Amino acid sequence: MSQQIEEQLEVDRYTLGLVGPDQEWAGTVADGGTVRTHTPPACWGPMITPDFRGGHEVTRPIRVEGAEPGDALVVRIKDVEVTSVATSTGSMREREEAFGSDPFVDHVCPECGTEWPESVIKGIGEDAIRCAECGANASSFGFEFGYTVAFDDDRSVGLTLGSEGATDLAERAERAMALPDHSRQHPILLYKPDEIPGTLGRLRPFIGNIGTTPSREFPDSHNAGDFGQFLIDADHDWGLPDEAALGDRTDGHMDSNDVRAGAALVCPVEIEGAGLYVGDLHANQGDGELSLHTTDVSGRTELEVEVIKDVGLDGPLLLPNESDLPHIAKPYTDDEREAGAALAAEHSVGEFRDAAPVQFVGSGATINDATENAFDRAGALFGMTEGEVRGRCTFTGGVEIARLPGVVQLSMLAPMDLLEECGLDGVVREQYGI
Repeated sequence: MSQQIEEQLEVDRYTLGLVGPDQEWAGTVADGGTVRTHTPPACWGPMITPDFRGGHEVTRPIRVEGAEPGDALVVRIKDVEVTSVATSTGSMREREEAFGSDPFVDHVCPECGTEWPESVIKGIGEDAIRCAECGANASSFGFEFGYTVAFDDDRSVGLTLGSEGATDLAERAERAMALPDHSRQHPILLYKPDEIPGTLGRLRPFIGNIGTTPSREFPDSHNAGDFGQFLIDADHDWGLPDEAALGDRTDGHMDSNDVRAGAALVCPVEIEGAGLYVGDLHANQGDGELSLHTTDVSGRTELEVEVIKDVGLDGPLLLPNESDLPHIAKPYTDDEREAGAALAAEHSVGEFRDAAPVQFVGSGATINDATENAFDRAGALFGMTEGEVRGRCTFTGGVEIARLPGVVQLSMLAPMDLLEECGLDGVVREQYGI
């Protein structure tokens, strides 16, 4: 059944923690059209809500006109706006009695044994999430170390609060977190953590989980090579038989703080219509997301989409803002090109090869595994040996950690003729004004 194609599509419906080809579509946007979303927080809210099947609450998949498997979907991030006025976060403590093999996925009430139990809120604090059937504390997570952050009106800074401020926000948690009408999570402000009070942090919002729908269903937080390790041999509906099956992921869960307004993301298309989804907005995060969690917020995004035919990507490419690129991976200036041409003539090289920045997202069980994954993806796209990829990324790029334990961004100044061969020269030239 065909859907109406919208030039501008507003999306305000979410999944219960899953991404995959069987999820209900949010609608269809035109190739070249605009998508606007208002998404609830991910991570902590869904993590403490027992009927979620994954650790995030992302949008239903968005069909993009003309997108077919083997194509690439360009997602230009025009705006990211935080709507929450506060959040709570920190490092997690698992409640082993409230889940089976994975605290993000197979939730179970520790007293009555109900799987993915419906839950109600009783008061505030870490025992506030109760099984609707028997009244037991049914959340699978608490804080090992936690703090509550209030934002200024401009969302430029946040300040950690003490007990009084955290309690006040807990008592109006849903409103303070600006949960959208159709969100089904419990707000993490209920937990009212109050450590490191009086600490001021700078905010710069970004999108932690954005990408295209994989060809098999995954918990949304596990659509990456590091979190996805927990699915291998897992005893639940989304368990995978081996590492090879994890290759069906599309690495939407990147947690790269460079996926912000002004950046462009080039995603592999694995199903008809692409199935773009969006969620997990963060108010800020240092490289590596060292606590595994950061300042999860509700927020609005504005995205422009474009289909590029027959690219054959194995994983996402990120085109960050130029200011976010490593110094040696920034586009050449006119003066540098002149100097390069002079050196080529002096040393009988012929014309030097012009190049432009790309970042290959890689993921795996560890940072080393993620980097190898990025090497493989770069080599496959450009027809390079791993030695050439390593050499080019050493001389004109580098590797940055998006998330521990295993998501990286591998930067390279890629030869322009190779970008032209795979059809990516246009989006790269546009992104960097080349």
